[in-house]
Amino acid sequence: MPEGARAAPASPAALFLAFNRLAMMGFGGVLPVAQRELVERLGWLTREQFLELLSLSQVLPGPNVVNLGLIYGDRCFGWRGALAASSGMLLLPLLLVVAATMAALSLGEVPAVGGALRGMGVVAAGLVLATAIRLAPGLRSNPLGRAGAFAFVAATVAAIAVLRWPLPLVVLALGAPGIAWAAWRLGKAA
Repeated sequence: MPEGARAAPASPAALFLAFNRLAMMGFGGVLPVAQRELVERLGWLTREQFLELLSLSQVLPGPNVVNLGLIYGDRCFGWRGALAASSGMLLLPLLLVVAATMAALSLGEVPAVGGALRGMGVVAAGLVLATAIRLAPGLRSNPLGRAGAFAFVAATVAAIAVLRWPLPLVVLALGAPGIAWAAWRLGKAA
């Protein structure tokens, strides 16, 4: 069990079921559901631990929440836990996406389908914003502090939404200075 967590999964099967549940509840926007399930409902992680795993999973290639599941599963049960968590995240959603794709291909010309898909995008954006607000108190222990973290958020939004930079350029332009600043602050605190 990760240090500071209130509980832990009993087995790799429990990990599979928990990650399958959050994948199915958060279809199209899993991060808010993952935070609520792993931190608030199950108590497997503290808010700070969740932020730490999320930060690490964001610098790895692949979907953030799948990476988070891999890391957490590995910490709990080694490779079996990593396999259980990632399978829980991907198996049933994969089958549903294949079925939905087949349905969308046959219903692609129906205006209501296009409107529903645009509406889902707005809801997903709102869920991500709500998660950011809910996780903000955890930034107290972040080496950059709240002001530094918010400055990087603002710079990221400006680079993507206003300047229209491609994501790899944003990661390079803001990631490297952010890592260097955090390392400097951690070294200074030690």
